[in-house]
This record gives sequence, C-alpha cells and structure tokens, in this order.
Amino acid sequence: MIEGLPMAVPEPGLPARVRIHEVGPRDGLQNEKTVVPVEVKAEFIHRLAAAGLGTVEATSFVRPEWVPQLADAEQLVPMLDGVAARLPVLVPNARGLDRALALGIREIAVFGSATESFAKANLNRTVDESLEMFAPVVATAREAGVRVRGYLSMCFGDPWEGAVPIGQVVRVGRRLLDLGCDELSLGDTIGVATPGHVTALLTALNGAGLPTDRLAVHFHDTYGQALANTLAALRHGVTTVDASAGGLGGCPYARSATGNLATEDLVWMLDGLGIDTGVDLGLLTATSVWMADRLGRPSPSRTVRALSHQEP
Repeated sequence: MIEGLPMAVPEPGLPARVRIHEVGPRDGLQNEKTVVPVEVKAEFIHRLAAAGLGTVEATSFVRPEWVPQLADAEQLVPMLDGVAARLPVLVPNARGLDRALALGIREIAVFGSATESFAKANLNRTVDESLEMFAPVVATAREAGVRVRGYLSMCFGDPWEGAVPIGQVVRVGRRLLDLGCDELSLGDTIGVATPGHVTALLTALNGAGLPTDRLAVHFHDTYGQALANTLAALRHGVTTVDASAGGLGGCPYARSATGNLATEDLVWMLDGLGIDTGVDLGLLTATSVWMADRLGRPSPSRTVRALSHQEP
C-alpha cells in the first residue's frame, strides 16, 4: 500500500520521541450519526494497538442517552483483554468513575471547559460547578491508583464567546491540575488556533507553574492549522499530542469543521522530522481504510488518501 515514507530531516531542538494519544475510538466514533457495532469498535482498538499506538482512548462512561454511540462501554472493555496499550476512558462524574473502576480501568479522563458558555452547553454547569463535580472524581481515582487526565476544551476560541483570553485558560487549567490531574490536554475545540497563539498559551501556562511535561495538545483542523500548531507545540517542548486515526470526529459547533488532527498526517510529519512514535504508518493507514469502509465513506486524512489511493 505504501509507496514511500518521508525522508527524515531532523530539526534541532525538537523532542526525540512523541507519545500519540489516540482518540479515534472515543472522540471520533462518538460523533458518528449511527452506532458502530461493539465488535467493530473492539477490532478497531486492537488494530490501532497493533500498529504501535501505545495509548488508545477506548470509550466513555457517560449516560447512554447522552451519547448513544458509546452506550456499549461495559460490553467493549472486556473485549480489549490482551491489548498492548494504555486504554484510558472518559468519565463525566462519580457514577461514570464507579462503572469504570468496576471493570478494572486504570486510566481515566475528565472533560472541562475554559469558557462558561461551553461548560453550560456541554455539562449544564458553570465552570466552577464543573470543577466541583470533578474534585471527588479525581480524588477517588487517585486514591485507587488510577491515572487522571484533564481535558480543557475551548482553549483558543469559543463559538459563543469568540476569542478566549489566555489568562482565563491558565486559571482553569491551573485548577484542574490542582485537583490532582496528572496531565492537562489543551483543546482547540473549534480549530481556530494559530502557532503564535499556541506558543503564547504554553508560555503563560509555564509562567503559572504548569510544566510543559504535564501538558498535551489536542488540535482540530477546521482551518488547516492543526499540523502547524502541533509543530509550534513541539518546538516549545510538548511531547504528547492527541490525534484521531483517519481524522475521525469533528466539532458540532463549527461549520465545515474537518475534525480532529488525523493520526496518519501527524505520523507523516513526525517521521519526516526523525521523531520516534513507535507507529507503523502502513498498518495505521490500513486500519483507517478498514474503518472507513465500515463507515461507508473515505477517510478525510490526506495521508490516508495519498497512501491508499482513496478518492475524496
């Protein structure tokens, strides 16, 4: 399938290795209009791990009526025995955590917002109320020896509020880490970030005592900026990047949003920079083609299309 790989030309000062936090099975599939069979989800995750992705976010323990696409979490997790990857899950509250812990989950994530408008739309709470809800979840998880990631959405722009002040993002991010989150993923939920903005936010977070090694980035490619923004983060020292196999997923709040940064596009760039990811691009591309066939449409990833000769 692969006709070639990029020539590796390292750029001085970049990390030697990047950990890709694969979000396709959760963040990608939750945006599908139809429910993907649990057997397909399980095989998808097995294939992603076999392609070398060491972290695959598997599902979310939300109430089934909220996200029916992920209502099969209890069925899915036992089907992942033997997967050689970290398998974090998203939990919205204490009940979701209880369900995850009952299945032996060892990594969770909570999903907060830097803006009041999105906190209200997504969680039906204010930012403060959402943090109050997360506090016992994070504390209980930590007591159980479970690693906790904090997602912070709307870090660069909000569809209702417009540009989001950097200081506002820093304050909420600081509070998430103070709750006990091990890692903070900075989300460009509607894809409006640009490289200078990324660098400014990361610098401000560092200035507030949030070290770069506890930060991850999660870019959407709405305006074609995801890879440029990722490179800006790499130059700042970030070594954890979220991406979605085949570019699955999108933002319901942005017209013509092209979804998450495609993992294949990210790997192509990182391979070209001589940065180790442990990912076999051929196996990953084949996996995304396989999933695209099951979804009945071509992958939006340009790298997948180029390497597999898919038509747009």
